[in-house]
Amino acid sequence: MKGDPIGMERMAEFEQKQAHVQALLEREDLQALLLQRVSSFAWATCGAASYVNTAATDGAASLLITPSGRYLLTNNIEATRLDQEERLTEQGWEFWAIPWHEAYTAVADLTRGLRFAADGPYPGARDLGLEIGRMRAALTPQEGDRFRILGRLCAEAMQAAAMAARPGQTEHEIAGRLALEAERRGVQAIVNLVASDDRVFSFRHPLPTQRKLERHLMLVLCGRRWGLVCSITRLVYFGRLPLDLRRKAEAVARVDATLIAATRPGRILGEVLQQGLAAYAESGYPEEWQHHHQGGPAGYEPREIVATPHSPEVVGAGQVFAWNPSIRGTKSEDSVLITETEPEVLTAIAGWPTVEIAMDGRRFQRPAILEHG
Repeated sequence: MKGDPIGMERMAEFEQKQAHVQALLEREDLQALLLQRVSSFAWATCGAASYVNTAATDGAASLLITPSGRYLLTNNIEATRLDQEERLTEQGWEFWAIPWHEAYTAVADLTRGLRFAADGPYPGARDLGLEIGRMRAALTPQEGDRFRILGRLCAEAMQAAAMAARPGQTEHEIAGRLALEAERRGVQAIVNLVASDDRVFSFRHPLPTQRKLERHLMLVLCGRRWGLVCSITRLVYFGRLPLDLRRKAEAVARVDATLIAATRPGRILGEVLQQGLAAYAESGYPEEWQHHHQGGPAGYEPREIVATPHSPEVVGAGQVFAWNPSIRGTKSEDSVLITETEPEVLTAIAGWPTVEIAMDGRRFQRPAILEHG
């Protein structure tokens, strides 16, 4: 895409994804596939943006793959940008752009008489949302390279926002700084959570408020670029960290390290999570995992799959995982690229204090709570 440092490599990636789509259709005995989600559109086009409203699940354009062609379905408002800036005609998509004020019948017209599926609920289509989410999570090497860039940018944004935070600022002000630091780096803050003091203990998904920071601060960012989404959480404490909070932070770091260490190619996802749950119990917090999901493989959604103790998916090399264990008042979260050797933390912040966890002859550095003063 325009302005993308690795855009020239994408045609091979694009054709590989088209082959995956055809294999899925053959496996499911289907003839056509409709991709309407923002995440699926970005995946299939290797990073193009179909949204106008950044909070929307479905975009202002969709893709339809049939036996007779590859179609991009949109209105006359979006078509020009998708052609000129996203350059999607170069990928071979045939544009079906209708005037914005006319009835939209393109999907019905192009799928008449066909057995077709979609990446979510759609009239007359089989819902293959789960299967397509698994496809999005199976990243190509090119996507891994883009994730490395995105992880660095998210880490820089988080560090800048965390270091700028001061007691007396409202959560909205701190969230605004986090959004600024992300957006100025070309990253959309699609999840921007901030909690201060007692709200860190009360809520696992703290939407920012006018509450003013006193001592304890949590910042959460899910940043999107090229359709990919990186997740990172950091905590800051102004003053001397209470011993109970330090104990919790060390415990959650151990759970996080356990999950990362267990996430190896070929492992069953549910079994990996069960090791994390055992680490909660061994650390003295056996019930805490029930208060929030623990994460899973990332991709074009913050989590393409949320891991449960019975998840049957197999971990693959090249996937990115974002585990996010939490114990009341603390949390540990980074985006990690799974390789055949050692996991690669994509959102590490240079100079941030860490907790070192020794495990099975290996040492893992997980983020500690940053103490100011």
